[in-house]
Amino acid sequence: MRKTWAALLAASLAAAPLAAVPLTSTPAVAAESAGATLVPTPPMGWNDWNAFGCDVDEQLVEQTADRLVSTGLRAAGYQYVNIDDCWMAKTRDAAGRLVPDPVKFPHGITGVAAYVHAKGLKLGIYESAGTMTCAGFPGSLGHEQQDADSFASWGVDYLKYDNCYNQGLPSLQRYRAMGDALAKTGRPIVYSLCNWGLDSVWTWGATVGQLWRTTGDIDASFGRMLDIFHANAKLADAAGPGGWNDPDMLEVGNGMTATEDRAHFSLWAEMAAPLIAGTDLRKASADTLAVYGNTEVISVDQDRLGKQGRPVSMAAGLDVLAKPLADGGVAVTLFNENPQPAVISTTAAAVGLPAAKGYLLRDLWAHTTGESAGAVSATVPGHGVVMYKVTPTDHPGGQHPDLVLDTKVPDLTPGGAATVTTTFTDNGAQSANDVLLGLDVPAGWAVAPLSETRFGHVPPGGAAQAMFRVTAPAHLPTPITRATLTGTATAHGPGGPQRVTAPAPVVLAAPVQAPFRTFTDTTAVFGAQDGTFAIDGAGADLYYDVDEYSAVYRPGAEHDGSTTVVKLTAQAPTSDWAKAGIMVRNDITQPGRSAGYLVLAEAPGKGYVLQWDSDGNGQLDSNSAPANQGSGSAAYPSWLKLVRDGSTYTGYYSTDGTTWTKVGEATVPGAAARQDVGLFTTSHSAGTSGEADFTGFTQS
Repeated sequence: MRKTWAALLAASLAAAPLAAVPLTSTPAVAAESAGATLVPTPPMGWNDWNAFGCDVDEQLVEQTADRLVSTGLRAAGYQYVNIDDCWMAKTRDAAGRLVPDPVKFPHGITGVAAYVHAKGLKLGIYESAGTMTCAGFPGSLGHEQQDADSFASWGVDYLKYDNCYNQGLPSLQRYRAMGDALAKTGRPIVYSLCNWGLDSVWTWGATVGQLWRTTGDIDASFGRMLDIFHANAKLADAAGPGGWNDPDMLEVGNGMTATEDRAHFSLWAEMAAPLIAGTDLRKASADTLAVYGNTEVISVDQDRLGKQGRPVSMAAGLDVLAKPLADGGVAVTLFNENPQPAVISTTAAAVGLPAAKGYLLRDLWAHTTGESAGAVSATVPGHGVVMYKVTPTDHPGGQHPDLVLDTKVPDLTPGGAATVTTTFTDNGAQSANDVLLGLDVPAGWAVAPLSETRFGHVPPGGAAQAMFRVTAPAHLPTPITRATLTGTATAHGPGGPQRVTAPAPVVLAAPVQAPFRTFTDTTAVFGAQDGTFAIDGAGADLYYDVDEYSAVYRPGAEHDGSTTVVKLTAQAPTSDWAKAGIMVRNDITQPGRSAGYLVLAEAPGKGYVLQWDSDGNGQLDSNSAPANQGSGSAAYPSWLKLVRDGSTYTGYYSTDGTTWTKVGEATVPGAAARQDVGLFTTSHSAGTSGEADFTGFTQS
């Protein structure tokens, strides 16, 4: 429920205008020269905002600096430790100077800078080109030189300059004023223009600063990351050594899947974007640190040629991007926007490489090298990437041929059978010999070949195919059961024996039966078995004009005097504000419109909350807890109970099923005598699904 970028923009333009800040005459060549010295490659570092918002203090910054060193991320290139909004006092001092919050920063910014510098790192700070920052602290509009002098005197090395409360003054005017002020301090300070991609900043950003935001804010959802990628990918001509398109900070480690995190990091590296980590590095998992620390991918981002990768093809959500490298190779990213695996293919010629006898394909995530006659192809997981460094060679034959295996699985139902096809392709310059195709299935599944599976040899550019009959188990261990059918291939050729696999994820769902029904206005899988329900759904949120959810419900079962109870046994932590629980409204199939709307929910990072529509317009607008908060601490299992008395609803939670704690009470206008009631989930992460599991649903 955080304040949206659109709301901040409106607020920025709402305040009374100030007198214009005069334009200065800083020549473009001077700014570009400074950029080439300060950031010949995209800056790398960390910023607190994505993970902490306003909860920033001296301890967090210093502990993060320690972590950058101890994890090896400093050695990998991360050097800036950047403080975002909320670091200062609410008012300036008597001389008009900014004052660091004495509680959050007892040693001031100077003390923090000294600590960070002693670690071999650099310190960044935040301000806004308006009368206030986005969180309501003093802005720098009209105080540019005074604030720049403060930053320089404190030892600041990087300034992120936001766009809130900008009085409607032109971006170029406001951002150039601070750029000139920074230059006059004589201290080299990287200048990040955070004007949200407005006023075509990429056309003039390099004359003012060293990086410029090309879009609105990112969040930790695949859908938002995808939108920002599409916007930034078009702007390759604007970037180069000393000046970089900035599609916002990284959300790796903040709630997307591991596959999506790798895709996010790869795309930003391919686009020569700043790599600014936005997670809590003190608690980051080994998988998260492995993404941030992948030096082969980092080397693409930091390549000294400074070219932003360009789209080669983007059709049906199967994307190919190519980034020329200083050593004559090309970084090629194959990106699958779709949820299911797919083969994505291009050629060495299409990505801009010259004709050669062969090409080395270095997989930057698998850390393996193959050889191709010219095809660049891979089976790419849903929402994932395969990232290659492709280099011409005049001496092919020293590496394994690049082999691609594709596994096609049709839709399967519990107890159902289908034909699965595996296709093997030899992209190498030599034949693949003694090829054997197979299919591995989980225990409880049945598989039998329907065709030949052994092939004496497959020539360069050739393919072999095998078919298998697969039968799924009739009774599932859980209402929604995930399994993987893995195509396999073994072959012999240059470099010796080789084995490749092509996993294909399969989801089986036991059907929801009457009297229950299902509904989603996003994407979802529903399952019901032995009194247990599962919903695996996406959804941006439930609040105000966003109303995206998936539900298993009973139509017309809610009535005056009713009590609804359910046990929530598990919930995917796709966001602190992911929600799962009980929903009532007049018509659950009418999101954003149907009145009588209320939810009693549990959120992984917020606890328990009652939310309702207070004016009958079909949108949630009221909360039982203070803004951006819930009550209690989320625990699983938890029991939720909703009691109706007329148009008043009271929500409770319990962690033992016996002792109940009141969450809140609400009177809901427009509630019909009979309403739909059921179980719901929303991932609070557009494009990313998360599962919630329920049992013990009773309604009386």
